[in-house]
Amino acid sequence: MADYNNLKVWLDGEIIEYKDAKVPILTHSLQYGSGIFEGIRAYDTGNGPAIFRLDDHVNRFFRSAKIYYMNLKFSSEEFKNAIISVVKTNDLKSCYIRPFAFYNDDSIGLSPFNKKISVFIAAVPFKEYLTEINGVRCKISSWKRISSNILPVKAKASGNYLNSIIAHLEARYSGYDEAIMLAENANIAEGPGENIFIVKDGKVISPGTSSDILEGITRDTVLKISKDLGYEVVERDMHKEELYISDEVFFSGTAAEITPIVEIDGIKIGDGKPGKITLSIKERYMEIVHGKIKAYYNWLTFI
Repeated sequence: MADYNNLKVWLDGEIIEYKDAKVPILTHSLQYGSGIFEGIRAYDTGNGPAIFRLDDHVNRFFRSAKIYYMNLKFSSEEFKNAIISVVKTNDLKSCYIRPFAFYNDDSIGLSPFNKKISVFIAAVPFKEYLTEINGVRCKISSWKRISSNILPVKAKASGNYLNSIIAHLEARYSGYDEAIMLAENANIAEGPGENIFIVKDGKVISPGTSSDILEGITRDTVLKISKDLGYEVVERDMHKEELYISDEVFFSGTAAEITPIVEIDGIKIGDGKPGKITLSIKERYMEIVHGKIKAYYNWLTFI
């Protein structure tokens, strides 16, 4: 278990000690997964810590709240300033930031109608999520990605991730590092907590929104970086066998950053090593988040 007791967090407008941020064990969102959240990174740069694409993350958080009928009672500007204050207060140079809104009510019952909503922000030191430096091995999951006629996939909601967790666990217990999920229409969707890309004949290809993907902010970053690097970018439906015969495959995500995939279902991707295009995108991404390219400073909120 991580030790965060020396950290300070923000809860409903106040900075408090992490150990004092307590809710009842029967809290609605713990019982039913009725929360929304974001994952945001701050990186150390030559000009101090900088939060990557903060405005985009805050906007998505508020869109998730709207979809789930949650009145957060804070403006997006107040919320953004609260995130900055948590990073500042904890004097973190590089960290993972977790905003979370939840029904803070411990009554037994499914309906959260008119129940109290609390908003929480933590910032914690964070290492790499997928740590295999030479790429990860993946399994196509037997569990399908939820579709938007079941739950709203555009919302980053806690309950959605039970779908991700069971796919991830299946992959890990089968000896793989991570899962790849298919949409209900059998097209490639995404990883449990990552978007996915393939590289074929010099093109950078991503599943489109018709495959019920979460429209990841890192995914959007990759699309823009790829164009800036001169690669042709395509968003379209993809069948799973395309993964096996791709030149390169990689994940993108706030936690995963840019992670090469070198094997899927026991089949080597390309020569079984991280590909040149993947590595060029990863290199540019890391330069951007660490503040080394001024042309992308509009994506950075310096602390």
